[in-house]
Amino acid sequence: QVQLVESGGGLVQPGGSLRLSCVASGSIVSFAAMGWYRQAPGKQRELVALINSDRSINYVDSVKDRFTISRDSAKKTVYLQMNSLKPEDTAVYYCYYGRRWPRPPEDYWGQGTQVTVSS
Repeated sequence: QVQLVESGGGLVQPGGSLRLSCVASGSIVSFAAMGWYRQAPGKQRELVALINSDRSINYVDSVKDRFTISRDSAKKTVYLQMNSLKPEDTAVYYCYYGRRWPRPPEDYWGQGTQVTVSS
């Protein structure tokens, strides 16, 4: 199994910045995809940013040019640098880890960290 522990959430003003961290442990493989999802009240969970197994990166359109995802393989940690935050970014942010090999494929999410953007 894989354990994911997020940190770095909090309350920030619109236009502010926040950096989320996620440390992975357990049965980790370096080629797994890692990223961030978020879920706002009354809404479904959505993918925010993802580092794919080939190291390509995907962002949801609403955060492009504002958020940056990165990964430190040695520390088994993925980060999400969030700049120019908007109230619409308010949500619980969940770290994600997924692998297709070896079989069977598995998906994991962390416990979540609250991000609140408000003046």
